[in-house]
Amino acid sequence: MLMPHAIRRQDDGLVIVWHEGTEGSLLEARALRLSCPCAGCHDEMTGVPLLEPSQVPDDIHPVSVELVGTYGIRVTWSDGHDTGIYTFEALQRVSQPKATTEERGDG
Repeated sequence: MLMPHAIRRQDDGLVIVWHEGTEGSLLEARALRLSCPCAGCHDEMTGVPLLEPSQVPDDIHPVSVELVGTYGIRVTWSDGHDTGIYTFEALQRVSQPKATTEERGDG
């Protein structure tokens, strides 16, 4: 099983480094919050989303991140939600390489 080398919390989401010496993958906060796998956010039987996107603020951000066993993380969000467990397998599926300053147009 693949485990992250490092996880960094930042205002716009989480940066996950999967292999030492490689660039991290940015998981954007709002998209990650909307994909919360808990039973309150997704129907357990069908997987249909129950969380209305309009209920998630545009400026949502992770307040804290904690390991859950050796298979995932639990994120406490700025809206108070903290029941979803994001498995490393699921996080790797949605990971995108972190944009450089030039790609974002910041520099």
